[in-house]
Amino acid sequence: MIELTEAESKVMKEAKNQVFLGGTCNDSSWRETLKPMLTIGYFDPVVPDWNEEAYKLELIAREHSKFCLYVLTPKMTGVYSIAEVVDDSNKRPEKTVFCFLEKDGDLEFDKHQLKSLVNTGKMIKANGGTVLNSLEEVAEFLNKA
Repeated sequence: MIELTEAESKVMKEAKNQVFLGGTCNDSSWRETLKPMLTIGYFDPVVPDWNEEAYKLELIAREHSKFCLYVLTPKMTGVYSIAEVVDDSNKRPEKTVFCFLEKDGDLEFDKHQLKSLVNTGKMIKANGGTVLNSLEEVAEFLNKA
């Protein structure tokens, strides 16, 4: 049997009644905008000191949370969040929620990126995941669950 740290046990216990806030980091403020709108608990993987323990806690929260939300914005620099949301829509479609924001601060997705994100959303929906169009829609959906 694998021994969990106190922090890992706490995250696993709390996860079943919360949403994992995955997606764009890079100083995007979407999480800070969404959090006050939520009545459901949440796990925010963004921490000041990213280390192995933070990574382990993120994996536990992602696997055990009631919902896994992925919000993508033009501030994203990598594509791993896209891989995560598609993976979750295959493995855990009933708890996968996807949203992208066309603008984030001064940045905007271009028309080719938007087309790809729309098609990614179609794939996620076809897998059984939920696709929403705004943070307000996300909050309404999660708060009803």
